[in-house]
Amino acid sequence: GVRGDIAFAQSCLETGNFTFSGSAVTLSQNNFCGLGVTQRGKTGLSFDTPQLGIRAQIQHLKAYASTDKLRNALIDPRFRYVTRGCAPYAEWLGQKENPQGKGWAAGEKYGEKILSILKAVMDEGKVQFMESLTLSAPYMVRVSIPDLNIRKGPGKSYPKTGKFTGVGVFTVVEEKDGWGLLKAYQEKRNGWISLAFTTRI
Repeated sequence: GVRGDIAFAQSCLETGNFTFSGSAVTLSQNNFCGLGVTQRGKTGLSFDTPQLGIRAQIQHLKAYASTDKLRNALIDPRFRYVTRGCAPYAEWLGQKENPQGKGWAAGEKYGEKILSILKAVMDEGKVQFMESLTLSAPYMVRVSIPDLNIRKGPGKSYPKTGKFTGVGVFTVVEEKDGWGLLKAYQEKRNGWISLAFTTRI
């Protein structure tokens, strides 16, 4: 019941985006959430493997979020100190924003910082996804076979135009599912070739 994306964003906050710069924990501790850093100068807990460190983090978040039983053996040594279910929302993980004054961290707007990191990750992901759809083209390809079919759409299910590229160099203006739209057919979008038979230049 603990959201992995929230835990990841919390780890970004606690580890300086995994650089551990200015962080109270180090990479070798396998502690990606500052668990056990209860005051300035404390180094926090250490775990034998990254998996155990992450499990302890999830268990600690679960302690705050709900009163449900754990599914795995208890790894988090600080689990017992949490008032179970006192922070069912990320915004309540900060003690100053928690209605009961309980929470993961004393720092102001701790939960909001986690959510702003999550939003930034999501927005960046969308930007990168959109760029990956458009930034890859245009580019040049070399065709070494004389009879590469040109089809009316990006796939074998689309009819052939009856024309071939011939051997040569061509400009691909768009890419989709392993197929490339040739520049000469850009306006009507009806001239696609299989990129498996080309070499990108």
